[in-house]
Amino acid sequence: MQINKDMSIDNQMTLIRRGAVEVISEDELRQKLITARDEDRPLRVKLGLDPTAPDIHLGIAVVLRKLRLFQDLGHEVIIIIGDFTAAIGDPSGKSKTRPQLSVDEIQANAETYEKQYCQILDPEKTQVVFNSEWLDRMAFSDVIKLTARTTVARVLERDDFVKRLESNTSIGVHEILYPICQGYDSVVLKADIEMGGTDQKFNNLMGRDLQRADGQEPQVVLLMPLLVGLDGTEKMSKSLGNYVGIYESPNDMYGKLMSIPDELIFTYFELTTDVPLDEMHEMQSAFNSGELHPKVAKQRLAREVVSIYSHRDVAQSAEAHFERVHKHKELPAEIPEVAISQKNFTDGKIWIAHIIAESNFAQSSSEAIRLVKQGAVRLNGERITDDKATIEFQNETVLQVGKRKFARLILSST
Repeated sequence: MQINKDMSIDNQMTLIRRGAVEVISEDELRQKLITARDEDRPLRVKLGLDPTAPDIHLGIAVVLRKLRLFQDLGHEVIIIIGDFTAAIGDPSGKSKTRPQLSVDEIQANAETYEKQYCQILDPEKTQVVFNSEWLDRMAFSDVIKLTARTTVARVLERDDFVKRLESNTSIGVHEILYPICQGYDSVVLKADIEMGGTDQKFNNLMGRDLQRADGQEPQVVLLMPLLVGLDGTEKMSKSLGNYVGIYESPNDMYGKLMSIPDELIFTYFELTTDVPLDEMHEMQSAFNSGELHPKVAKQRLAREVVSIYSHRDVAQSAEAHFERVHKHKELPAEIPEVAISQKNFTDGKIWIAHIIAESNFAQSSSEAIRLVKQGAVRLNGERITDDKATIEFQNETVLQVGKRKFARLILSST
């Protein structure tokens, strides 16, 4: 692994600080970068992931993209799959004890990670380890010695524990051990830097404490913000439906980004694109003065993001698709065909909810009913508002759900 010695330390610091909420501490980070350059020794940059099988969205990508920056600067990235700690359950941000995952669930989820993170990270420069490799081997006496390196008062400083104590909500002893286990990961790996979201600050700082107690130079903690989702209020999350997945089609990704609230435009520019900061600041000044229209800014943002995960030509096609469908109210150039089974037909008609569910635009009939009641469903351009409607089916009928989902319906022979 070759350290980048052509870029000045100041420029490296500028790139690393981009979008970061906090660096603990910047002086230590600068010194580590200098030492790495002078000794031609890559820094060990750690990120812990519990194998809860998330689909990577732009919020998770914020941290992964920063890891990729460290790789491009010549440093070593270590992904820790927390198969041991997942059995405990990270209490960060939780108002109650998180259900513990089974061994089978952990193993199944862990197997999904490589394909996901390699969309952003360089697999040739990424080391993957499982923390059960060292935590499972500890004797109980080792655990006692490890816990002796911190105090109950220190562990109970974390905000979520304080809130639970104030509300008389129970805290499991196993949850108290979670940050100690995560911190011990840093000791074992001799991490120079640990990445995480702001909700991981306490766990990351525990790593510093335990490294110091072990006689190691403490790791630098680099905290990234939790990206606010498309709703403009909650952090991006698949469960909340306010996310942009990096595996979504370019058309869907582009369309979703065009829907973000205006006040989030430049946060997204900073955290999800590679647009240079000086150029971004010029755009923001023009935006604030009214010279740059929000739609134009969002178009640039959407093109930049889609280009990262696809290609610039694909981003331009996605923009043309968006304009055709949303501005000119035309159908997309390509609409996937969906076969509708005859089993749900009665007297030649089929319930609208069955059509939506069979098209995989809803996971159940009840969800399909909600979409109809919300006015989100059209057949051949005509809005369907009666959730009890039965449709006399015709081949080549175009179903539209929401602004971005289309299907050309074909009657199946079965």
